[in-house]
Amino acid sequence: MVVVGLTGAIGSGKSTVSEMLATRGAVVVDADVLARQVVEPGGPAYAGVVARFGPSVVCPDDTLDRSALADVVFSDADALADLNDLTHPPVRALIADRLAAEGPADAVVVLVVPLLVESGKYPTAGVIVVDCPEEAALRRLVEQRGMTEDAARRRLASQASRSARLALADHVIDNSGSLMDLRAEVDRAWEWIEGLRS
Repeated sequence: MVVVGLTGAIGSGKSTVSEMLATRGAVVVDADVLARQVVEPGGPAYAGVVARFGPSVVCPDDTLDRSALADVVFSDADALADLNDLTHPPVRALIADRLAAEGPADAVVVLVVPLLVESGKYPTAGVIVVDCPEEAALRRLVEQRGMTEDAARRRLASQASRSARLALADHVIDNSGSLMDLRAEVDRAWEWIEGLRS
């Protein structure tokens, strides 16, 4: 099995890239999906998050109000650090379980970890960084996700710098162009991944 890390800033296009890699046969394990699971009611991080942030981040159905929680943590670095301390260990445990379960020796597993730089390097054969200019990511967050510009800037500012991500990269996917350009970039990335299997 070849495990490849995939990271990039919010709005860089990681989800699109991971979908394209999945169509080429990769198994995608997404830390963001697992992070949502660990904070569901009864999940391993739920009680700790509620205890730390209080009832203002809990919806009437007892699920977390992700928007309210985001408002708190993306304007307070200490609060964000506390949230990460509560969620990263159980997410790591789930990732380890998923990797152990992925089976075939010839599988390519793409481990999507948005905060790979911040949370420490996972055991991978290499790291792909999806890169684009910050203004392009900002525009996508506003236009495609409906964020305010201020909220989008706070999210981007809370993450590692572009230079820190690029310093971690073994392969870079440039997502500053068109969708056709991105497909060509992913083709090159897949060739690079195939090279890791030989």
